[in-house]
Amino acid sequence: MEDGKLPITEHLGELRNRIFISLATLFIGFLIAFNFSEEIFNILIFPLKYNLVLSLENPYFQFVPQNKLEDTKLVFLAPAEALWMSIKISIVSAIILGLPVFLYQIWKFISPGLLKHEKKYILPFIFSSTALFLVGTSFCFFIVLPFAISFLLSYKVGDILVPMLSVGMYIDFCLKFILAFGLIFQLPIVIIFLTKMGIVSPEFLAKNRKYAILIAFILAAILTPTPDAFNQILMAVPIYILYEAGVWLSKLFKRKDAIAKEE
Repeated sequence: MEDGKLPITEHLGELRNRIFISLATLFIGFLIAFNFSEEIFNILIFPLKYNLVLSLENPYFQFVPQNKLEDTKLVFLAPAEALWMSIKISIVSAIILGLPVFLYQIWKFISPGLLKHEKKYILPFIFSSTALFLVGTSFCFFIVLPFAISFLLSYKVGDILVPMLSVGMYIDFCLKFILAFGLIFQLPIVIIFLTKMGIVSPEFLAKNRKYAILIAFILAAILTPTPDAFNQILMAVPIYILYEAGVWLSKLFKRKDAIAKEE
């Protein structure tokens, strides 16, 4: 091939292979997760039953039962709702289990267009992306969800209003939140990648912080499963903190690149 370029058919064939491997991984993960869907469901009930309490004395943080929600029951309103709940749980669990494989397939697809010294970042890319995704989902599950559910379901709850949740809606709410936080915790890696590609610079990112705040709230409005401002704030604040972390890391990488060029 001229200049070592591959024809479009080769690229499409490579893309097909990567998609096939990813779908096979997703299917295997789904079968594994479906066998444990009941156990996973019992875990997902945790934010409904317990709330995180912070203290200035030891223990500094602990999970306590949510007394106002102790009588809250999960019901299903359609014959197939419980089944679809298990399927949704299994799909999301399969995505999380197969994340390193998916990231590896993405890297292998784009690696032919990378320089030799850039290809060595494959392991840091997979490890850091997976770690940040898990940190994001854990942050959401243990901190954001208990706080959000406690606030939303105990607001004006009394003798007249009693929360009765559809199991499908509750699982949708939790899974969308968990996936959204897993995705937004990839922001530092996206910023570093854009900086390495020369699309943006740390100076540009630092100069446009006010726009970053606006974009954070827009993304929060899009990604949150509910339209209320409370949940959007819970997501917008971490997005902006991750933006600042990405700016700092991009400066660090740029400084290292400058030192490497001088050597």
